[in-house]
Amino acid sequence: MPYMTGKRALMEMLRAEGARYIFGNPGTSEGAILDALEDYPDLEYVLTTQEGAAMGMADAYARATGQPSFVNLHIETGLANGISLLHNAKEGGTPMVVTSANKDVRKLAEGRTQLDEMTRLFTKWSAEVTHPEQIPSVVRRAFTEAKTPPTGPVYLGFSANALDDGADVEIMPSARGYFRTAPDAQAVADASAMLSVAENPVMIVGDRLAQSGGVGEAVAVAETLGAKVFSSAYSEMNFPTRHPQFMGRSAPVSPAGRKLFAGADVVLAVGTNVFSGFFHFSGRALGAGVKLIHMDQASREIGKSEPTDIGIIADPKTGLARLADALEADMSGGDVEAAKGRAARLAEWSAAARAAERRRLEDRWDTSPMSAERMMYEVSRALPPDALIADDSVTTRDAIHAALSFDEPGTVFGERGGALGWGMGGTLGLKLANPDRPVVGVIGDGSAMMTVQALWTAATYDIPVVYVICNNRAYRILKLNMNVYKRDILGEESPSSKYMAMDFPIPMNIAGMAEAMGVYGRSIADPSEIVPAMDAALESRKPAVLDVSIDGAV
Repeated sequence: MPYMTGKRALMEMLRAEGARYIFGNPGTSEGAILDALEDYPDLEYVLTTQEGAAMGMADAYARATGQPSFVNLHIETGLANGISLLHNAKEGGTPMVVTSANKDVRKLAEGRTQLDEMTRLFTKWSAEVTHPEQIPSVVRRAFTEAKTPPTGPVYLGFSANALDDGADVEIMPSARGYFRTAPDAQAVADASAMLSVAENPVMIVGDRLAQSGGVGEAVAVAETLGAKVFSSAYSEMNFPTRHPQFMGRSAPVSPAGRKLFAGADVVLAVGTNVFSGFFHFSGRALGAGVKLIHMDQASREIGKSEPTDIGIIADPKTGLARLADALEADMSGGDVEAAKGRAARLAEWSAAARAAERRRLEDRWDTSPMSAERMMYEVSRALPPDALIADDSVTTRDAIHAALSFDEPGTVFGERGGALGWGMGGTLGLKLANPDRPVVGVIGDGSAMMTVQALWTAATYDIPVVYVICNNRAYRILKLNMNVYKRDILGEESPSSKYMAMDFPIPMNIAGMAEAMGVYGRSIADPSEIVPAMDAALESRKPAVLDVSIDGAV
């Protein structure tokens, strides 16, 4: 085995793993890593000036490529700044390896932070390397942990002596991995028997379905059953949004959400937590008589909180394919006709819903400030057919889905986990993963301000993305959740609030900030300016910010 320093072993392992970028903001403790990086021109350090921007870039890059990304932050101080979006990565299952360097282990008496303890709550696995010989095996395990379903982030700390000292090491990457876990045959048979005779079946899909590549199989099962389909979230394309059986984004976690599932007799949840939400509501999310089938590769989620009749641990794509075959064999002629009838009724409902969206756009066509619906309609007119969307719009998401169709996997990626600040870096990471496709980030003004420093990185590395800022001059999501709190938790029939600390008395001038950092910025209040501004921004092949003033009323 060759003898080398720990810092060189780290670079060799990154090369072996196929890493191309290191996203980060370093400090003095990471000097050894940067010193070694000088000899590895194939590894590019993408510098950000705020840790959240690095985390957002790495998150989107990993999700778009399907491979673990690599992040480098600074000891406990910089690492702490990245933990909010590390939380998002854990909640969403993003495969990434987050690292930072630490003091020499010989400084024990003086005191040194246990960096792995800082991150343990927000990772699949956390460890600190204290000897150079450990680096190849620990890095190999980190990449294995990150990409093994259910995927997620890991953390590695490196003591100074582990990087600077030398050892005999073996450089070998993590195994490719074969993750298509097949379902238990009896579980599939039982699920098929239950679903084939259901009178009002409902499907709820989540992002782990998209991650498995199983959207086509989900569509096949839904069409076979004539089932309504809801998405518990839509931070990845997990069902075609214009499919006549797709009912939109919802889960039975609130009184309003539970009403949408009234009348269901069997619910098939695939690749989603069952069911997550901030507020507590007593009782079952689903009615007492509703049967629940949960298929997921995250075994820890099955039966975790909601009574589950059939739990199926499986890769969603593989499991749904097996279920589709079983349903074809089990459904009688009468069952098939009933499913066709349900599908026809849902198609009528879908057409009515699209008409309601058009009426809402017409009703709010000339409002001032412009409505979110009008803004996204104008944006949709300028988007190229192959455009990718980084969606950090938060409360403008309904308008996005009304204006745009997401019918191909990998066309949209959004924030997940609840921490603001993903989208500014996420847009850049999505572009680095897709250099030949136009990328547009739709970002709320509150979220943009969390990591507005990403504009400096966009300018420095000349990453040609277009940011569309939904500038409603408020943390509008907090206002909406205040209404939910007052109505559903406090039981107020006509809730009202002063919405303390939720408005921006001085509007965020994101366009001005962009100009100050070397990015083209333009403030827009007139909806007729959006299409020509978008066209010009996309044609420039330079980073640009369109700061659009929209109505923030609730």
